[in-house]
Amino acid sequence: MNRASAAVAAATPRGLIVTADDFGLHPRVNAAVERAHCDGVLRAASLMVGAPAAQDAVMRARALPSLRVGLHLVLADGAALAPRAQIAGLLDANGRFGSNMVRDGVRFFFLPQVRRQLAREIRAQFDAFAATGLALDHVNTHKHFHLHPTVLGLILEIGRDYGMKAMRLPFEANAPLWLRPWIAQVKTRLERAGIAHNDYVVGIAASGRMDEAAWLAALANLPAGVGEIYCHPALAGAALSDGMRDYRHADELQALLSPRVAAAIRALGARLGGFADVLA
Repeated sequence: MNRASAAVAAATPRGLIVTADDFGLHPRVNAAVERAHCDGVLRAASLMVGAPAAQDAVMRARALPSLRVGLHLVLADGAALAPRAQIAGLLDANGRFGSNMVRDGVRFFFLPQVRRQLAREIRAQFDAFAATGLALDHVNTHKHFHLHPTVLGLILEIGRDYGMKAMRLPFEANAPLWLRPWIAQVKTRLERAGIAHNDYVVGIAASGRMDEAAWLAALANLPAGVGEIYCHPALAGAALSDGMRDYRHADELQALLSPRVAAAIRALGARLGGFADVLA
């Protein structure tokens, strides 16, 4: 970086959003979110409204008014919320969203009847979040499915009815070259729709492994602008799902509670909070 670029970066206000995904997936996740917010650096959580422990998550969130809560839309590898008969074209033989996102993405794009069912499910999840009475801080998707243009378009259209103001831009510095045009498209569409977003994220490449060392390394090299560091904390226990067997949830919780991580964040001088706080 030359001197001029360094000066610009130094003068650019920094913002940092610290988010836990999968809020509501399990009571151990919810307990970790509560502890990391009360005793650590966590400022926001993304709620899976159709997950088994969603009601427990909502009760905890209502008791934590400083915790910013957003909607973590699940459209892959998870349970649906709309009545099965209304969205049968989206579900596998077990009545769940499948994990083949390439196949499902093709169907979303080319099959009008599937798009209509997708819109019903997205609206059902927004409805369920609205029914909690919690303020909608942000919206994102499980496995970043809003990189798909059809999914993003429906979220932008439907989210307008629910006061959606911010979404996660899943851009990480080491994103593969083939993915960058898709990310650029998301950014452009968010800005055209007047939806606030972060400039970059940390947590994709190290998903499930955001331990103290990963946090300290990331914080030592954050670019200017508004960043979101997201993670998947939970109390120690059995794997929360087949796809999370290698996740180190308890290590991620300890990172959020780490005095060294807290000190590194303070040293940044960044504005810390949820999307509503940092992007206001």
